[in-house]
Amino acid sequence: MTETDREREPVEGYLEGYAEILTGVCAERRRLTRDEREALRSRGERAAEVGIGLRVLVRAHLSAAQGVLPEVPHSAVGHLLSAVEQAVDAFAEGHERAQRLAIRQEEAARREFVDDLLYGRSDLGRLAERAVRFGLLLSHAHAVAVARGPEPYDDGCAVTRAVESSLLARFGDRRILLTTKDGRLVCLAPADEPEVLAHFAKQAYAATDGGQVAVGRAHPGAGGVVHSYEEALNALDLAVHMDLDAPVLHAADLLVYPVLARDRQAMADLVRTVLGPLKEARGGPKPLLDTLTAYFDTGCVTAQAARRLSLSVRAMTYRLDRIHRLTGSDPGDPVQRYTLQTATVGARLLGWPDQPL
Repeated sequence: MTETDREREPVEGYLEGYAEILTGVCAERRRLTRDEREALRSRGERAAEVGIGLRVLVRAHLSAAQGVLPEVPHSAVGHLLSAVEQAVDAFAEGHERAQRLAIRQEEAARREFVDDLLYGRSDLGRLAERAVRFGLLLSHAHAVAVARGPEPYDDGCAVTRAVESSLLARFGDRRILLTTKDGRLVCLAPADEPEVLAHFAKQAYAATDGGQVAVGRAHPGAGGVVHSYEEALNALDLAVHMDLDAPVLHAADLLVYPVLARDRQAMADLVRTVLGPLKEARGGPKPLLDTLTAYFDTGCVTAQAARRLSLSVRAMTYRLDRIHRLTGSDPGDPVQRYTLQTATVGARLLGWPDQPL
């Protein structure tokens, strides 16, 4: 049996009565009836549902029409061609309709899986089974990266497609999941392939026109995916509070901040006690708090901090001396510096002085 014969076998059932329709159309010099077209659409849908390709089916319809052609009077050949066109069009419409429905169902299943995966709402065993369908092995450790940009993104937008194309071109199918959630790009990759998330971060930063990417730590199991995802989200939130403008943030590098923020009341007491006296400064505490932030962020290098604040070194030194006099803590003293720096971080986390403690 030739390859053509093997292809013809599964489609014969979808051509039943087709030759008779063509013969009747030519004999009666008419167009296909509504019922005939609907029957062809239904056959097209069923063929798509069992996975028969449209190219094979169209070829079979044309071949069947050739078989009818010798029996058609020369004057009715035009009707035959018109009938074949209508029939193929109706059949293809049904086939495409079924394909669109299958795509929508697949997208819905994928979206439901992503939501359950990132929220941890589903039974973990069942979730792991569903993950296999999308090429993931949740028994292994995974890490999640989240990218945000100036606008929200969805699965079909140009930014998502560009990042996905780059990942596929570089890594192929390596158990990677790229999706969107709440307007952000989300990439899930195995923990033993950190280069995937590094590439994702680079491409997402470029595609989102300078957005920001956060990478959670790797954790095992389905619950570990949720944990890593939440770490990445928390890192992005932390970047807002702490004015962290690095293009890529790693949750592992920011673990001290959740620790400091865990006891909010204790942190608020520290900020009030250590930095509260800055309220007595002319212009309020904000300029002096910005001074401390710049000073600590530059590694306590006065000249570099002054440049960051567009101040002279003399003005910067005056501000540091003013802070010392108001708070009683010297930013230049290694022991007292730690207390001041911790209180400064706490103020940024709590939004002080804009937010009351």
